[in-house]
Amino acid sequence: MTNSKVLNCKITGIAYYLPESILDNNQLARRYAGWDENKIYEKTGIKKRHIVALDEHISDLAIKAALNLFGKKGIDPKDIDGLILCTQTPDYALPATACFLQDRLGISTRCLAFDFNQGCTGFIYGLSIAASMVHSGLLKKVLLITSESYSRWCHPMDKSVTTIFGDAAAAVLISPAENDCGMGPFIFGTDGRGFRNLTVPSSGSHALKAGDVALRESEDESANIRTPANLYMNGPELFRFVISTVPSMVNELLNAANNNIDDIDKFIFHQANSYMLRNIQNRLKIPQEKMIYEMEDVGNTVSASIPIAIERSWKADKVSSGDRLLLAGFGVGYSWAGMMMTWNPD
Repeated sequence: MTNSKVLNCKITGIAYYLPESILDNNQLARRYAGWDENKIYEKTGIKKRHIVALDEHISDLAIKAALNLFGKKGIDPKDIDGLILCTQTPDYALPATACFLQDRLGISTRCLAFDFNQGCTGFIYGLSIAASMVHSGLLKKVLLITSESYSRWCHPMDKSVTTIFGDAAAAVLISPAENDCGMGPFIFGTDGRGFRNLTVPSSGSHALKAGDVALRESEDESANIRTPANLYMNGPELFRFVISTVPSMVNELLNAANNNIDDIDKFIFHQANSYMLRNIQNRLKIPQEKMIYEMEDVGNTVSASIPIAIERSWKADKVSSGDRLLLAGFGVGYSWAGMMMTWNPD
C-alpha cells in the first residue's frame, strides 16, 4: 500500500539510551570456536552491542531515552497528549507498558497511551500513527518511544543472533510542522508467510502449551544452540526476502513522490547488518555519501535502529537541517515500510 499524502507534522527531536553493559566481538570470539573478532565484523559490520542487565527492563530504557529528550529539548511532559510505545519485549504481557510509562514520566493523565508490537518496521509504523493524529488535529504533541531488548530471547550459544542484536531505546517527539517539512509519502507491506523465519516459537499463548519442550536445547547444522523459547532467525531466507522486497519498495516510494535517487540527500534504512545494507545500496545504485551506516558500536537495535541512526548522523554532521530523508524498515513479520521526510528538528 502506498499513500502519496504528506502529513503536516515533523520530528521535533530525538534522543536515545543504550544500556551500560557491552558485549564486544572479543568476548563473542572466545565463546565460539573458529570465530574471531574480524570474522564477526566482516559478517555483520558490528563490533559491539549494548545488553540490558538482569534487573533492567525496556521500560527503564524507555524512561531514560525520554528523559534525555525532555532535557535536551526543554520539553514539559505535561504538554504531551499522546504516548506510543513500540516494543516486542514488553515488561509484562499485560498491562501495556505505555500506561506505566505515562505515570513514571509525569505525563498528564489526559493522555492517549498504548503499545504496539512491530519490530524492524516499528519506527515507521509509529511515525505514521503519530503523524496522522497530529495532522488531523486530534493530538498536538506525541511522544513515540521504540524500546527493545532482543538479548532476552537470544541463547548465548546461538551466534546467528547474538552477534547481531543489541538493546536500546529511542524517544521521538512529533509536533505540527510550521513550514514545508511534512512526513510522506508512506508505503507499507506485509507477507505473513515468512513469519516463522524470525520468531520465538514458544512464546505468548504458545508457551502455555509447550511445557518442558520449550526448555530443551537443540543444535542446528551451523552448531548454533537454542531452545524453542529462544529467538530463531533464518538468515538466508530473511536476506532473500529483503533483497526481493526493499529495492522495489524504495523505487515505488520514489515514484509516488515524483523523485529519484538524486533528489534524496540521505537514505536511512533499518540497521540490520552491513552485508544486507550494502546489497540494497548496490542494487539501487545509491552513492556512498548518501547511505547511512550506524550499527558498528550498537548492533541491530530493531525498532530503535532508524531513530538512533538519524540522531547519530545529525550529531556527526552526516545529516543537515533541510535534508530530504528516505527511511525504510524491513524484517520480522514479514513486514516492510518506507517514508520520506524533510529533516528540520528545530
